[in-house]
Order: sequence, then structure tokens, then C-alpha cells
Amino acid sequence: MICVAAENFDEWRKAARNLLAAGRAPEQVGWDGNGGLFAESDNTASTTASPAKVPADFVTLATRTACHRDPEKWALLYRALWRLSHGEPYLLKMATDPLIHRLRRMDGEIRRDAHKTKAFVRFRLLQENGENHYVAWHRPDHTVLPLVAGFFQRRFAVMRWSIVTPDQSLAWDGEALRWGPGLPASEVAHEDKFEDVWRTYYRATFNPARIKIKMMKQEMPVRHWATLPETHIIPDLLAEAETRVGKMIGAMEGDRETAENYFPSVPDYPSLRSAAAGCRACGLCGPATQTVFGEGNLDARIMLVGEQPGDEEDLRGRPFIGPAGQLLMELLQKTGLSREELYVTNAVKHFRFVQRGKKRIHQPPDACNVIACKPWLQTEIKLVRPKVIVALGATAGRALVHHGFTLKHDQHKDLFFDGIPVYATWHPSAALRATQPQPRADIEHHILETLKRAMGFR
Repeated sequence: MICVAAENFDEWRKAARNLLAAGRAPEQVGWDGNGGLFAESDNTASTTASPAKVPADFVTLATRTACHRDPEKWALLYRALWRLSHGEPYLLKMATDPLIHRLRRMDGEIRRDAHKTKAFVRFRLLQENGENHYVAWHRPDHTVLPLVAGFFQRRFAVMRWSIVTPDQSLAWDGEALRWGPGLPASEVAHEDKFEDVWRTYYRATFNPARIKIKMMKQEMPVRHWATLPETHIIPDLLAEAETRVGKMIGAMEGDRETAENYFPSVPDYPSLRSAAAGCRACGLCGPATQTVFGEGNLDARIMLVGEQPGDEEDLRGRPFIGPAGQLLMELLQKTGLSREELYVTNAVKHFRFVQRGKKRIHQPPDACNVIACKPWLQTEIKLVRPKVIVALGATAGRALVHHGFTLKHDQHKDLFFDGIPVYATWHPSAALRATQPQPRADIEHHILETLKRAMGFR
């Protein structure tokens, strides 16, 4: 076995090219010097090895995964590279493949950590030779600073700043970025007058109507609190929450970035599907495996709109193929309809879940997820131009009709989306959750009758 060491993506890429050129299979290579007692030194060094032809998505995936702290990352990436260049060019599309599933999960962790870094870096003002210099110390879970360097360069282009982590540091002098070694938090100055600015901003944006302590700690991990001045006032804000909620009226709050920011210049189906794969309009893109876009007959008379992908849909990248989707197909068969005649999609294109052990437990999407994702749904409807839409569940109803939609009060009303009739019924998952035979039978009957009603629309 050959021992190969890599400290970063560029070193790994150079070594991987040379190993491929030498015909070294993954099981013949030990990365980071972990080749075992009888390992031989790497004698495959070459400056003429031609790069393997791999999908651009793999380069993106590898660049991010290189920032992960998992010591097996180099071996995993080389195994994927070997398979891509040895007869499996579509490997990255095989979401259920154990190797790809693991790499996608690592990629999701990296993207989430990069997002947290952008959100949790807090600059403090220092004076250096009479000039302002802003310094921040942050402790990411992974070495993601190279991934967010461009963001901070663009966002704070007119400032002189430094971001310090335990692994590395990055400085911007207004003209160029400079990299340096990491430092402990004790080496970075703390409290300054801008601490109060952050606290004032956080107090102004704190929404007491949406307090979920467990979720707050998940989104703002406690390990970051020492460097976040706003966290010092959280106990006071929680104490004030009930009073503030009583005074709040009206407008829904949440992330107002929408999918329109990611639209392609030509909104045809292949371009939309490709663009949706890179959508970052809400936070669901980080934990989820992939975007699950709608599919089916682009000339369909009937469009089915559900809530969001489930666990199986998230892994395989197709809507309505899990247990709820299988039940829906059974009900469709009873009407004489086939999936090939329809267009099926969801109001939200990413899987929202909470991790419990090894299981991913479905969580309903928030209103901000529905709002952020709505432009994709609107464009799908304009593209297909169905005669009638069937809303499966309350989330689909809220996306299509109005944000206060409920099945109980609205399912028997005349509903429309941009002039297209909308028939509302239960989501098939509601039948699967029913604990008694009769409620399940009632739900299935209502779905079946709604599908028949949609079939009869002219």
C-alpha cells in the first residue's frame, strides 16, 4: 500500500491525478500517512499526469468536502474519483449509493457550517497606528474559512478586517487577502463599544412569537455564544416574550429571500430543474441531501402539489416515491389515472427534518420556507399550465391559496390559483399516520373522490 499525505484540496488533487495515472486503485492507497505497517512510500509523483474527466459537480463537492474534519475524507473522495473515471460516470446521481450518501451528508455539514460562519462572525474595532481595524474570532466545526473568504471580502470591502479561527486566520487590507496561522480566543481582543450595537440589533429582530429554545440552540449552538454579544441578553428577551407577543399584530416575519434570486435566464424545464438544485433561498438546503424538483407530463391536465419531500424522496431526488407516494399511486390506479399523465411536485423542494439518532424525523416546513420556495411552484404551474390543481394537504393549500388556509375551513370552497381551480384534500401521509382503520379509510376516500373530481373537470 502507498502512503500519501494531503493537507488541502490542491495537494489532494495533485496526488489523486498522479495515482490515477499510475493505475493505483483506492484499496492500494493510504491517505494522511495511514498506510499500515507495510506501506511503501509514494513514488507516483508526476507533473505530466493529465486530469481525469469528471463532472463539474464533483469538483465542487470535493472542494467543500476537503474542509471537513473527517480524517477519511481524502480516501472517500479518491474512491469516488476512481469510480467516476472507471466506468461509473453517473455515480453522483446515485443518491442511495453509500459512498455518495456519505459524501453528500458531509457536504451538507460543510455548507451548514459555512452558513453559520457567515452568520456568527462578530467584528470588534481595534486601533492600529491610528487606523481602524476590525477583528473577529470564530470557532467553526470545520475548516470552512476558505469557502467564505469571498463572501467577507465582498461584504466588507471598505473595511480592514481579520477573522481568526483556531486553525487559520484571514486578513483583508482593502486590496488583497492574506492567510495566516490560527490563534486561540485569548489572543483576540474582546469587549468594545460595538457590542451594544449588536445587542440592539438582536433585540430589534428577535421574534418572541416564534420562540423554540431547542431549535434556537440548534441554529445558534451554545459553543458560539461566548463570541456573540447578543446572546447575553437572551434571558431578558425570553422573560419579555409573553408581553411582546401580546402586542404583535399582523405581518408574518421570516426570511424574505426567495427562489427568484436563483432563476435561470431562460425558464424552461431543464434550466429550472438545474437552477433549483443550487437554490439557497432558505436554510433547508443545508441539512437536506438535495433539491427535489417536480416531474411528470409537462402537458398534464392535472397537477398534484404536496407539502415537501420525505426521507426517501430526499435521498433519491424524486417526489412522491416514499410510503405516502406509494399510497397516492394506489389511489390513482383506482381512478384510472397514471403517474405518467400527471405533473407532481411539492410546495417546498427540500426535506425538513430533525435528526434523532440515525433516523431523520419529518418536520413541517415553516411559513418562511413556503414563501422562499413559492416562485419555483409558480413557475412550474406557468410551465405546465394545468386545467386543475389538486392541493394535497394544508401546506400546499397555503402555498396555492392563502397563508391562513386550513383543510377544515377551506376544502369545500371554490379555490383558485391564478385563475386555475384548486381542489384541496388530505395529504396521503395523513392516512398513514391514522391509528384507527376508519379514519384512514375516510381520508383515503376523500383523496380518491377529489382525484375523481379533478378528472371530471373540463
